Amino acid sequence: MRKLLLSPFVPFLTFFLYSSTTVAQTPSPAPSGPANITAVLEKAGQFTTFIRLMKSTQEANQINTQLNNSNQGLTVFAPTDNAFTNLKAGALNSLSDQQKVQLVQFHILPNFLSMSSFQTVSNPLRTQAGNSAAGEFPLNVTTSGNQVNITTGVNTATVANTIFTNGQLVVYQVDQVLLPLDLFGTAAAPAPAPSKPDKDVPAKSPAGSKEDASVDTSGATIAAVSASVVLIAAISLKL
Repeated sequence: MRKLLLSPFVPFLTFFLYSSTTVAQTPSPAPSGPANITAVLEKAGQFTTFIRLMKSTQEANQINTQLNNSNQGLTVFAPTDNAFTNLKAGALNSLSDQQKVQLVQFHILPNFLSMSSFQTVSNPLRTQAGNSAAGEFPLNVTTSGNQVNITTGVNTATVANTIFTNGQLVVYQVDQVLLPLDLFGTAAAPAPAPSKPDKDVPAKSPAGSKEDASVDTSGATIAAVSASVVLIAAISLKL
């Protein structure tokens, strides 16, 4: 009797056990790999110049290698193509290869900074370009409400929006190319030339000059001649 009652459920029970085993054996999808900085910028669009600069300086490979081989976060400030258009003519071409590397590195922070972190971050920020505390590549952040401004000592850029973030890499769009003070700062003004003496004011003759001596000598000569004339006249009268 029990066999008759269980027999209708045997097919369903078998299917359930098979399905459970199959689901348990199916591997979970592999987590997505680290972000590729150039792929992120290409997908966002309007960053052609920055991508080209990152590739030519090998900084794109450096960023991708760092993201692949460590858990250290990165923050990238990406200037738009319009931002590069607003630079002075020849500004990029005037830089050496090493200076172009420093320019790209100046747009990269060696840590992950969320938008809310800008409210409490300490200035100056340390960039990949150099030691901000030593004044080589100072980068300061100021906030006003939800607006974030970045000051370099040469210009000020505004963070427009977040292009990408995954907890390890965050990329922000900025409306200006961040110009490092060490590369684009104003050169020190030359020291002023020594002032020339006024030509209208004659220089004072020192005491005992030749002119004074000549005046004194001529006066003595006149006195001697006068005395001689008087002496001759006196002798003539006696004779």
